[in-house]
Amino acid sequence: MENLKPLTDFFAAIEKDFRISSTHIAIYAGLLQYRAVKGFINPIEIFRVEMVQIVKISSKSTYHKCLQELHEYGYLRYEPSFKKTRGSRIYFFDFDILKTALL
Repeated sequence: MENLKPLTDFFAAIEKDFRISSTHIAIYAGLLQYRAVKGFINPIEIFRVEMVQIVKISSKSTYHKCLQELHEYGYLRYEPSFKKTRGSRIYFFDFDILKTALL
């Protein structure tokens, strides 16, 4: 059950956020899956080509737009690399720490 905590924390955080769509959720869940496969490292480094296969999004612009929005909304930190030899970096936040900081 501890492995589901990042996903359940994300769902609790987005519960009242009308800006979040099913595409955002799919991308975030896919990123968590990729992170789990890589041994729960933080940050992960990923190429769009790898991610779109996981989340089944064929549009490059939709993928980048949703990642940028998740970054802007404060759900993760997204650092695009713009290099073919290096993937973009995704940093995950600990929602428990964020809740404590906001109180």
